[in-house]
Amino acid sequence: MSVLHPGALRGRTVLVTGASRGIGAATALALGAAGAHVAAHWRTSESDAATALAAVPADRLELLHADLEQPGAARGLWRSAVAWRDRVDVLVVNAAALPETPMDGDDAAWDAGWEQAMRVNVLEPAALIREAVGHFLQHGGGTIVVLSSWAAQQGSRLPELTAYAASKAAIRSLAQTVARTHARDGIRVHVVAPGVVRTEMAAASDAGRGGADAVDAGLAMGRRVEPSEVADLIAFLATDAAPSLTGGTIDLNGASYVR
Repeated sequence: MSVLHPGALRGRTVLVTGASRGIGAATALALGAAGAHVAAHWRTSESDAATALAAVPADRLELLHADLEQPGAARGLWRSAVAWRDRVDVLVVNAAALPETPMDGDDAAWDAGWEQAMRVNVLEPAALIREAVGHFLQHGGGTIVVLSSWAAQQGSRLPELTAYAASKAAIRSLAQTVARTHARDGIRVHVVAPGVVRTEMAAASDAGRGGADAVDAGLAMGRRVEPSEVADLIAFLATDAAPSLTGGTIDLNGASYVR
């Protein structure tokens, strides 16, 4: 449930990528609970997306398909979102790929993993951000929230996530550049950097870190970040409550990484 009151985002349209599960689904639900119209991107299963987001009223939910591993998919996704209600006020860049690219892997797997990470985590998000900036300049401003990772700031603790860590650093740098460039244009850009979140994606890497219990024991708070915590932060950033808050990276990791 969103921490915002039900009308906090009434009248606003938000595009959320990767909205069928995990952080993306939690974010779409929080935004919908705050009154937003939610354009929810999915890739694998429309029925799964519809089930996950059933709490969002049907008249404020649009499910949009795109395979962000395909060049140009992001532009089509953006244009579909705009076509729904003629305007998008907030873009949440959440969808991500987590390929394994260890230094000692074979060449083909290395190349494929890096290409996937760059396409899904950098190139298509960059195209989305570019489309959003052009749209926002025509409509007096807007908000972009980019999901990065603590791996972007300190490197990954898992040696097989070289491409993932690098991609998250790249998209963070783009977000910071856009924030600085367009601060006077009413465009706010936020980077949210979660630590270990209770998602299927994070669970998939537990085995390489000694299992879920070992991972949790190594966290300062002794537990993972809940997707709803990330979602509530994003929902707040989608409001106008802090108009001077832009360009920063907000850590959400329970003090497991402190800058």
